[in-house]
Amino acid sequence: MKKEVFGNGLTVLYKHKPGNSVVVEVMIKVGSNCENNKERGMSHFIEHMLFEGTEKRPTNWLISNEIEKIGGEFNAYTSNERTCFYAKVQKKHFNIAVDVLADIIKNPSFKEEYIKKEKNIVSKEIDLVNDEPRYYQWDFLQRTLFSKHPAKYPISGEKKVIQKITRKEVLKYFNKYYVPSNIIISIVGDVKSWKKTISENFSLDKNGKVRKSKFVEPIAKFNVEKREKKKIVNTYSVLGFKTVNRGHKDSYVLDVINGVLGRGQSGRMFTEIRAKKGLAYEVGTQSISEPTYGYFAIYATIDKKNVSLVKKMILEELEKLKTLKQKDLHDSKTYIEGDYLLEIEDGQKVADQMLFWEQVKNAKLMDSYVREIKKVTLKDVSRVVNKYFKYHSFVVIEGK
Repeated sequence: MKKEVFGNGLTVLYKHKPGNSVVVEVMIKVGSNCENNKERGMSHFIEHMLFEGTEKRPTNWLISNEIEKIGGEFNAYTSNERTCFYAKVQKKHFNIAVDVLADIIKNPSFKEEYIKKEKNIVSKEIDLVNDEPRYYQWDFLQRTLFSKHPAKYPISGEKKVIQKITRKEVLKYFNKYYVPSNIIISIVGDVKSWKKTISENFSLDKNGKVRKSKFVEPIAKFNVEKREKKKIVNTYSVLGFKTVNRGHKDSYVLDVINGVLGRGQSGRMFTEIRAKKGLAYEVGTQSISEPTYGYFAIYATIDKKNVSLVKKMILEELEKLKTLKQKDLHDSKTYIEGDYLLEIEDGQKVADQMLFWEQVKNAKLMDSYVREIKKVTLKDVSRVVNKYFKYHSFVVIEGK
């Protein structure tokens, strides 16, 4: 892996990967965690707007077709911590991918008519999240789990804020965060002229460093339970705990615990709740460790009458982790190793991981991830359970 920091502050990461494809991914270190109360959803909204037109390519169709007509893949996403745009093409079309990505990031038109249109589209997306319990349960959990950290706010934003957004506000937010020192580009493939091509296309003016607020999330001191009723058949339940960010060594232990409890159909939660008792169709776990926050969660889609029983079973399985056997620890580690290494055979996944780890601290950490997992001991698991799984937040979306 090679790393280049240009004079304007732009960081570029290159990983040679033999093959016919190349992936170019651009990360701007801005997400919903950067927004104040008058900006809820701005990061996500700008992600949408960058596809809407530039001076060179005035419409969404002209932008998308540039990549799609050569059989490429072109997409973007916004999270709490970052906004990413990527193109995957044949390596002979590397210059086209870079040109299109540079164009939308350097020259968005932000036309009033497109802003008006996109307000309606994003508002419908917010409705979709709120209508679909599989999505909504995570927003519900995070706003219950966190009290100070902005991870409590939904990435998609708030409709009332989105509808009031002006072009001036969009430009102010864009100009604040879309600066070279706040942008990292990853390239995965077999191309030789990557440094020259990026330098020529991303000739952004140097700006000052982006200052971001730091948030201290209070330690949980009691359990919290919240319920909402919806006109649906199933009941959706999630039990979560505040944990640590990815830079903390305990994040690896939490991943191992996730491997014990939540892997496929052999994880303990699936085995006990679905396979043995038939109490749920969807059941699993999530271990989230982002650059500035983390949480661990267990979810189950069940009948309303079984909420208390399933919660009791979840807490019992967590308690059993304190006496985990060596074989279970080993199985979790081999699961994580295989799952991780198979995933990063995909060039786009590699590009994404490089950016994630660079935002955490250093992209090279992705190469030591499996080694850190292998270091986890039974004592580590017991210690982490005692430390982080003491007080929970439990959210329930009640069906009929």
